[in-house]
Amino acid sequence: MKIKKNDIVLVISGRDKGKKGKVIQVSDKRVVVENVNLRKKSVKARKSGEKGQIVEFPCSINVSNVMLVCPKCSVSTRVGYKLIEKKKKRFCKKCQKEI
Repeated sequence: MKIKKNDIVLVISGRDKGKKGKVIQVSDKRVVVENVNLRKKSVKARKSGEKGQIVEFPCSINVSNVMLVCPKCSVSTRVGYKLIEKKKKRFCKKCQKEI
């Protein structure tokens, strides 16, 4: 997959379109991005005397709905691959620099 953990991405579709965030988790074809696609969940009190609360947490979105932001040119871009010293490296399609 072209998107990896700790990458900065831009959401290109959905209700959070235009938001940027850091990728927290990557699984199969879905990513979890900081402060994007937030959901609320009510949590019961576990101990007596403790209050229940509403917790907000980010849910996963499809990887096709995000675009990588190049750290060098800071523009959302497509990702390409090059073989450098027998290793597969990602590069920015706009500025041609390694990510």
